[in-house]
Amino acid sequence: MILTLVRSLSIILSIAALMYLAACIALFAMQRSLIYYPQRTLPPHDDSTLAIAVDGARVLVSTRASSGPNAVIYFGGNGETVFESLPPLQRAFPETALFALHYRGYNGSTGTPTEASLIADAQILFDQVHQDHAHITLIGRSLGSGVAIHLASLRPVARLVLVTPYDSLQDLAARRFPFFPIRWLLLDKFESWRYAPKISAPTLLLAAQNDEVIPRASTELLYRHLPKGLATLIVVPDAAHNTISDTTEYTALLRGPP
Repeated sequence: MILTLVRSLSIILSIAALMYLAACIALFAMQRSLIYYPQRTLPPHDDSTLAIAVDGARVLVSTRASSGPNAVIYFGGNGETVFESLPPLQRAFPETALFALHYRGYNGSTGTPTEASLIADAQILFDQVHQDHAHITLIGRSLGSGVAIHLASLRPVARLVLVTPYDSLQDLAARRFPFFPIRWLLLDKFESWRYAPKISAPTLLLAAQNDEVIPRASTELLYRHLPKGLATLIVVPDAAHNTISDTTEYTALLRGPP
């Protein structure tokens, strides 16, 4: 009787272990489909779209040309069609050159998005823009905040704006999947806190009061990792993660002090 019970328990535990292992394998295999949501809408076929040859792909950049030393480079969220974000950027920066990167696999860009490829492409875009514009503001929204802060730690940035930013995508994933070894499984970690202490540009963090995606605690942790006196954290009232750009304050906050 006891022997039969032990065998049955052993079989149950073995099946449970195999199911857990299968779930881990499935999560590992599909992880990037949970991070990136490539949009397929193509940007306008005119001179406002720039094509850049990068390692293994061809990425598109929506632009608004303007002469002078100032430029803005924008990195959008994981499901964003960034050329649709140009109008609010134009209102905030009416006399500034604008560049919005379409991640690999998004809106006509070829290739597959990964953390390493996004950072590499961002550096190439920055270097190209910097040839004509000495003062560059980086704006990163949601997923793009991880791209922007990493780039700002590597390049001479005039100003950094992080919209609904997180401290670490890895930590967010670990909270979402608490029963899985996320730190072992996750390939694209976007640990913004690692790069925050290296930032030397004035930095603005915009948090949405009712953000249902990025917990306020994650944004506040990132804020505390930035050099003291360099960063400002503003909570936009009555805003959610995807509606912060619809608020009346958004354009003025992006522009910053006169």
